[in-house]
Amino acid sequence: MANENEGGVFSDLFIAVGALVQNVADTLLSGVNSASSLVQSCATLCVSIVTNTANTAIQIIEGVSTAVTTAITPKK
Repeated sequence: MANENEGGVFSDLFIAVGALVQNVADTLLSGVNSASSLVQSCATLCVSIVTNTANTAIQIIEGVSTAVTTAITPKK
């Protein structure tokens, strides 16, 4: 199935190899995009966990502070 219009067998070979290289490059790029997306999702999850942990710690501290304040406040 040689390309009889231009360069014959060599032209077909270069086209075939070029298509293969392009497919490999596209597959690798897709893999990089997937890995990047996974890293971004993990980073978002980590930030969410840290933020929620910090908020919980603040609520605990506020609760303890309120309890201590209530306990040491003179009763009327």
